[in-house]
Amino acid sequence: MGGAAAALAMVFKLVESAQQRWRAVKALHLVALVRAGTRFERGHLVERSESHAA
Repeated sequence: MGGAAAALAMVFKLVESAQQRWRAVKALHLVALVRAGTRFERGHLVERSESHAA
């Protein structure tokens, strides 16, 4: 069995491999909205209605 160093090496290689398929965030101004809990559906901002705002 492998030790902690072998597990860490495996995780590193998996992340390194996955990184090649990651996409860059092109709408950085929307990241703040997502972090604030704003809802999006299919890529479109969902406005809160007056009944949900209360």
